[in-house]
Amino acid sequence: MFECVFCKIAKGDIPARVAYEDEHILCFHDLEPQAPVHVLLIPRKHIESLDAAAGEDAALLGHLLLSVRDIAARLGLENGYRLVNNCGEDGMQTVKHLHFHLLGKRRLLWPPG
Repeated sequence: MFECVFCKIAKGDIPARVAYEDEHILCFHDLEPQAPVHVLLIPRKHIESLDAAAGEDAALLGHLLLSVRDIAARLGLENGYRLVNNCGEDGMQTVKHLHFHLLGKRRLLWPPG
């Protein structure tokens, strides 16, 4: 059975620089950061994208989103941050596992691209 790269990271099969983890989510530093702080937040459960999330995932997604504020505080993002989810081909989702980019520690431009 195919297992995506983020599932392998969540299981510990591929090393990552972990910023936060609990039984439901994992947050780790991006290998190609686009800001001084750039981490990825993933659910440990494989969900291909936000479009693929089901009603049963509501509590998990709520937990992930509410964890963002605590992770941002741990990472010193007191002046603000950006949370991004790329969904599908046109959204430039490159890994088919739901994930959010948390970026900060510099002034971020708008529009993003």
